[in-house]
Amino acid sequence: MAAPSLGRLVLTHLLVALFGMGSWAAVNGVWVELPVVVKRLPESWSLPSYLSVLVALGNLGLLVVTLWRRLAPGKGERVPIQVVQWLGIVGTALLAPLWCHVAPVAGHSHSVAFLTLAFVLALACCASNVTFLPFLSHLPPTFLRSFFLGQGLSALLPCMLALIQGVGRVECDDTSVPIYFPERFPASTFFWLLTALLVTSAAAFQGLLLLLPSPPCVPTGSPAQGLRVGEPGVEEDEEEASPLQEPPSQAASTTVSPDPKAYRLFSAHSACLLGLLAITNALTNGVLPAVQSFSSLPYGLLTYHLAVVLGSSANPLACFLAMGILCRSLAGLCGIFLLGMFFGAYLIALAVLSPCPPLVGTSTGMVLVVLSWVLCMGLFSYVKVAVSSVLHSGGQPALLAAGVTIQVGSLLGAIAMFPPTSIYQVFHRGQDCVDSCSQ
Repeated sequence: MAAPSLGRLVLTHLLVALFGMGSWAAVNGVWVELPVVVKRLPESWSLPSYLSVLVALGNLGLLVVTLWRRLAPGKGERVPIQVVQWLGIVGTALLAPLWCHVAPVAGHSHSVAFLTLAFVLALACCASNVTFLPFLSHLPPTFLRSFFLGQGLSALLPCMLALIQGVGRVECDDTSVPIYFPERFPASTFFWLLTALLVTSAAAFQGLLLLLPSPPCVPTGSPAQGLRVGEPGVEEDEEEASPLQEPPSQAASTTVSPDPKAYRLFSAHSACLLGLLAITNALTNGVLPAVQSFSSLPYGLLTYHLAVVLGSSANPLACFLAMGILCRSLAGLCGIFLLGMFFGAYLIALAVLSPCPPLVGTSTGMVLVVLSWVLCMGLFSYVKVAVSSVLHSGGQPALLAAGVTIQVGSLLGAIAMFPPTSIYQVFHRGQDCVDSCSQ
């Protein structure tokens, strides 16, 4: 059996990362562009609340994927993945010319086009977790880490585009009057660039289909491919043998033999792993994004931008770390999670105390808040990658369970933060160029 060439392995890792980049890039792009579009849309700053509800409703995509699996069992993941990718491409491409169009609804003007297309993108992104991850069961666990690296880029690249665009640029004149600068390019251009990212991701998936041999057809729920997770500390066989290392004819005839040291997904250990995955995603995708501006903006616009960009950069960096050093111990993962919770609790406390958190107006405060965002997001990202890598040994059903867990956790986090941010106004934002903390 000939080992794969280094060039082919590098190319496959690159394609998997670009494939993962398309999972949440659309919705992340819409979020970071909100400061621009709210200037033109009638909902104004109520738009984030509308978008939160639409993303929550996007979980209907899970039901659509479940229906597909019932109506077309054994058809694989190729068709639903392509549908998800085309929904994202078409949705962002239509946003470019249509995002500012409004229409009367019940006697009031509403951004019907923007909200409708945002819902389509939410459907696609929510469905990606339960279609993209099961596809990766045909690849070794190391490529799962490349996929999560790409998911980190789905947050980082839209943020970088928004910074290049100049979103939120403001300066204070001598009389403390804020001067707002126009963006370097309009929202339409931003959405076209976002479309280009999604096209790149879709092209990477097609490249993977051409590069990899066809995965073996294994009936869902078969004994050999049941819901199994390897014992902690036991290195998975997939690390050494995979379709990448076999000719197509051999890969197609390869069957997965039952591992006597494996145990079913429905065990206490596996339930803890899935619970850890759900809580981590509730925090990173629901709770912490809702308080990011409240925790960092009091320290200045530069601090906020550094927290957003460097916090997003921590995700792919954690994936790089997991490629070299992977913790498979449940106790170790819980320890890393608790350390991330420490920094997360600090950030939430800063948000509650906004607009006058401790050390505001000092360099120490700026460094602490940025460092906390980097370490918090990095530690949680590492936990997500490590847990998913351990679950990889259970094959497609286990990764499907991981995808559902990720989405359910994200939904619960978003729901939990809606009342304190949108109804009870627990968090307060300071005014530009106004010192709200002076005695």
